[in-house]
Amino acid sequence: MLYSQTTPAEKRRLFRERLASGELLRFPGAFNPLSARLIERKGFDGVYISGAVLSADLGLPDIGLTTLTEVAGRAEQIARMTELPAIVDADTGFGEPMNVARTIQTLEDAGLAGAHIEDQINPKRCGHLDGKAVVDETTAIKRIRAAADARRDPNFLIMARTDIRAVEGLDSAIDRAKALVDAGADAIFPEAMRTLEEFAAMRAALDVPILANMTEFGKSDLFSSQQLADVGVNIVIWPVSMLRIAMGATGRALDTLNEEGHLTGKLDEMQHRADLYELLDYEAYNHFDTSVFNFEVNR
Repeated sequence: MLYSQTTPAEKRRLFRERLASGELLRFPGAFNPLSARLIERKGFDGVYISGAVLSADLGLPDIGLTTLTEVAGRAEQIARMTELPAIVDADTGFGEPMNVARTIQTLEDAGLAGAHIEDQINPKRCGHLDGKAVVDETTAIKRIRAAADARRDPNFLIMARTDIRAVEGLDSAIDRAKALVDAGADAIFPEAMRTLEEFAAMRAALDVPILANMTEFGKSDLFSSQQLADVGVNIVIWPVSMLRIAMGATGRALDTLNEEGHLTGKLDEMQHRADLYELLDYEAYNHFDTSVFNFEVNR
């Protein structure tokens, strides 16, 4: 009932234990708090909170228009609704190194298990669009050092994302990743890897966990969980998939309303009321309400 029974500190500790096992952890992207709870019920390992999804939720493109307050607020709403650890996309850290430090502490307070900071210039672009530009290595290192220095819970995961593969190639991506690990990154998110061999090369070069982004319609082929596990990937995310599926279904339903004037033929595609109530744990709320109000006053 209400929010997670597992404290943020305990979520972080358990997440670090799982990550240290070397197994592949699956983190579908949640587009709202209710979808995070569904991800948990379906047996996944964690929840990913995409900056592109948060931007889209506000009707904005993913070009650095969201603020720390907006991202932290929505991420907190999502993270507190599930017992699973949640990782959030913190873009470039929302400013200079001191801003990055504030970002990390704010996200800790919001109950996140970790965040990734990227090495694009401001304003950033979606990682699978052309025309990206990255900052120099010194600037990228300062962001990660600021994040690591600001962290108060040592189990909060500081992940460095590098977008340099699309700009300068794989060798540069490996060199940049090594420098970011030396700066304090606990894990690496190599964006827009194109082949399994590239993931394998990144894995061979690093001693920290790596993440694979399996976003649709992007630069990377869509590899299966097993394929990624076989080359040593530790976390896989599907950042925008659930939003895309939900919006696709919504668009088709609206077309049907225009064409037929009703949605009778779509009932089997809808989440049933009973399933929604079960996901929301209506029964627990009812029991709680009864226990509060079902009493007598002794006179």
